[in-house]
Amino acid sequence: MTLPVSRRHLMLGGLAAPILAAPAIAQGWSPARTVRIVVPIAPGGANDLIARMIAERLSPVLGQTVIVENRPGAGGNIGAQSVLQSEKDGLTWMLTSANVLTANTYLYGSRMPFVPLRDFAPVTRVGIGTLLWVVNAQRPWRSFQDQIAAAKRDPGRITMGSSGTGTISHLYFEKVKRSAGADMTHVPYRGGGPAIQDLIAGNIDMMFDVIPALLPHVREGRFRPLAVGSAKRIDYVPELANVPGMDELLPGAGIDALNWWSVVAATGTPEAAIATMHSAIQRVLAQEELKERLLSLTVFPLADPTPAAFGAFWREQEPIWRELVQASGATAE
Repeated sequence: MTLPVSRRHLMLGGLAAPILAAPAIAQGWSPARTVRIVVPIAPGGANDLIARMIAERLSPVLGQTVIVENRPGAGGNIGAQSVLQSEKDGLTWMLTSANVLTANTYLYGSRMPFVPLRDFAPVTRVGIGTLLWVVNAQRPWRSFQDQIAAAKRDPGRITMGSSGTGTISHLYFEKVKRSAGADMTHVPYRGGGPAIQDLIAGNIDMMFDVIPALLPHVREGRFRPLAVGSAKRIDYVPELANVPGMDELLPGAGIDALNWWSVVAATGTPEAAIATMHSAIQRVLAQEELKERLLSLTVFPLADPTPAAFGAFWREQEPIWRELVQASGATAE
């Protein structure tokens, strides 16, 4: 599924429902006290940044304080389980990227502690994006082709840090490696933030991860971008307009990385609470200031028209992630 490559194409192709106006909040339920949004990844990564932007703006809409709680570990499963173990009263939600809701099922197999599509109720996606291939700016590679050539000369020496085994970063890195015929070493971290710090320090060579947490370091000259994970170039961020996409770099490989962030609740959460949260997120994402902030990080803001519509999209994504995991050979440790 190809990401749109300019702002005017933001809502094309069924990727998102246009956010045209702030809808009214659903009636019949309101939170009685502080609302928690659990992020099952360490602070500092894209999940955390997006969650905090949304939480800050949800507080006045819901009339209660909304806090973000990071609960990393086990590829996101620890945070997800904490949501499932909480009271199903509409006060606890989870904001996560796609892998926790899809890839983990195939990574953990019989050791997976829950069934995402059964145990979580869909609320809405909040954004979509792609990946960015960056290297430490002190490394010698000036292009993707330079780095691939170096990897072929010295197999296994180049190291790529990711936010964890089985994340979109890891799975698409493995797909690019296979397509390019190059051997590089994957180094998993407990979240994007720690990996970014090691890349800044020069302890690893590169990352191929979601853009929001990487882009500030590109702008400050710490990281050099060599490729985007989408099939085509993206032209809505000046710093990335000349960075080639996968169709240019690996023609015929069919690589077009789509990441999505969403909010879910434990199954059994009152439908009125889910409807209220869905409406509140729609209102927040309709705010021009937030849309511009998300777009500046290359996250396309969106709200699915209904929780059921997000659920249908989620089910359609399952086989895509199953194929990515199986082709990578990745398993959870």
